[in-house]
Amino acid sequence: MKQQNRLSKEQSPYLLQHSFNPVDWYPWSDEAFQKAIDEDKPIFLSIGYSTCHWCHVMEKESFEDNEIAELMNRAFISIKVDREERPDIDGVYMSICQMLTGSGGWPLTIIMTPDKKPFFAGTYFPKESRFGRIGMLELIPRISELWNTKRKEINFSADEIASSLSKNILDSNENDIDEKIFDLAFDDLKNRFDEQFGGFGNAPKFPTPHNFFFLLRYWNRTKNSDVLNIIETSLQKMRLGGVYDQIGFGFHRYSTDRQWLVPHFEKMLYDQALLAIAYAETYQVTKNIFYKKTAEEIFSYVLRDMTSYEGAFYSAEDADSEDEEGSFYLWKEEEIKSVLQEDSELFIRIFGIEKNGNWIDHIHEEKKRTNILHLKEELKKTAIELKITSDDLEQKIESAREKLFSYREKRIHPFKDDKILTDWNGLMITALAKAARIFNNQEYLKAAENAMKFILLNLKTKEGQLLHRYRNGIAGINANLDDYSFIIWALIELYESSFKTEYLKEAFQLNEKMIKFFWDNDKGGFFFTNCNSDSILFRQKEIFDGAIPSGNSVAVLNLLKLSKISSNINYTKKTEKLLKIFSQKIRISPSSFTYALLGFEFVIGPSLEIVISFEEMTEELKKILEILNKKLLPNKILILNSHRDKEIKSLAPFVLNKNQIDNKLTIYLCENYQCRKPVTSAKELEKLLNQF
Repeated sequence: MKQQNRLSKEQSPYLLQHSFNPVDWYPWSDEAFQKAIDEDKPIFLSIGYSTCHWCHVMEKESFEDNEIAELMNRAFISIKVDREERPDIDGVYMSICQMLTGSGGWPLTIIMTPDKKPFFAGTYFPKESRFGRIGMLELIPRISELWNTKRKEINFSADEIASSLSKNILDSNENDIDEKIFDLAFDDLKNRFDEQFGGFGNAPKFPTPHNFFFLLRYWNRTKNSDVLNIIETSLQKMRLGGVYDQIGFGFHRYSTDRQWLVPHFEKMLYDQALLAIAYAETYQVTKNIFYKKTAEEIFSYVLRDMTSYEGAFYSAEDADSEDEEGSFYLWKEEEIKSVLQEDSELFIRIFGIEKNGNWIDHIHEEKKRTNILHLKEELKKTAIELKITSDDLEQKIESAREKLFSYREKRIHPFKDDKILTDWNGLMITALAKAARIFNNQEYLKAAENAMKFILLNLKTKEGQLLHRYRNGIAGINANLDDYSFIIWALIELYESSFKTEYLKEAFQLNEKMIKFFWDNDKGGFFFTNCNSDSILFRQKEIFDGAIPSGNSVAVLNLLKLSKISSNINYTKKTEKLLKIFSQKIRISPSSFTYALLGFEFVIGPSLEIVISFEEMTEELKKILEILNKKLLPNKILILNSHRDKEIKSLAPFVLNKNQIDNKLTIYLCENYQCRKPVTSAKELEKLLNQF
């Protein structure tokens, strides 16, 4: 029977996956670093996550191999880190890997001194050297020899690397950016736009939903039809492609090809949240039901497969099942025929199924005859060709999909990472809260509120600070900037969907904690880790919007909205300082900071403050809210001012003196610090909004 190592006591599914490795793994801990000092050994740091395909490959090839484990145990103190549990550690060492090698990814491999300073970095290493990539059998003895014979040079190199990166990350040059930055960001995205297949660049292609958030606001500002074409082409092609799970719904992490056909099959919670927002907001702009339906399907997947019984959301589903990537999602033509029988011909035609398969996996030759389901075109076009109505065709497809879904459910499912992360839950709560008001769907609001209730009950300390991870009844790990930023964002959205003052109050309280523990009092901006963190090499400060928006980018918009609500000038000053210190980075590559630009777009305006003073919820008030929700008004804050709600007047002092006129429901609309004449009906409000 295999013996477990120290990782068996951890909560992370990723660390637990490695708990039977013969490698003498340690979790990130003082014990590990002290052991390295005592035994005068370098640290072998391996960072990955539970649904990472190449992490599994490296584990099978090397970490489960007794020969490799013996070499590692003799040469190193080995530490395993789950990047989703400790994004602070991952962020520091990924920056180092990118600086040293020019690229990065997972698994991330770092070899460093016992004082946490790296001198070697890379990603995946096979067991044996091949195709110019050094293998573990060759790498480990080489590192050991250098450690024993070139220690002085190693220590000098490690000091230089740490010093260089620290200076690069913490240095900032303050400059103002102006409105031209929006045009520069759009021009960059337009130049990278794939006119045939949508998205940006060639391959691999990532969805990067916040690019669409920016483009929607840029279109709102310019009404440039080219902008809408980029958004719609991309969102349609992605939804029709194999990167979308046509049977069970939800998006895979990215496409390995230009056409969005062959995905990397893992599914991440954050992708579902951000893409749902992109499709919902595009529906607001276009009123095309296609986008609404896609967002609703994403939520169907999340609420069905990624929601705990307490109401919070799980992190991810693996790409692999039965030790093969994507096997859960792939189909052979004969399977389709067997399940659908007389309906199979139509399905085969519509979903691009071929007898010999529609893609070739050169690693697993037996997959040559498998198919990735994808739609060749929108069903409306197919319906016209078949001379049937779109509704009839959709009913036929839905009936077939349900049969295939039931059949697929009997397969061995991919591994589900069931840890609950505060930041990613914040994103999904935000998506559901937004969709609840855009689609007028109370079930989405209920799901969002249940998840927020779970977070505040289980991932918030008695002192009012957030924690990062929950699993098996155990909450732990100090929250990072993303946890605070994303939960504050979610609370603001929940208020605008439910108008429960408790959410706004909580947002202000957490915002104060975020400033206290993360704000850089010397140079401005928020550090990723709190001021009490002493377990990492140095504290990062980042605004780059990668797979998800950065905590600083989201904090900009949060601060702006909360400053408008509370008239807190300190928040406004912090926003100005934050944008200034990152201005040089933004100016160099504006399309790399598209979420940060949403905050600047709010600053430039026009921004709207809307107060509705009322006695009780009436049909007229519901109609007014419906008018506000059907239109994309990204730079607005909306406050309901009821005489019964005493707390809103202390949180949002600008509602004072904005009372009902003649005992009628009254709407106050202010634009860029100038207030319009109040109106008292939905019809009058609609006229006002037509000007925006």
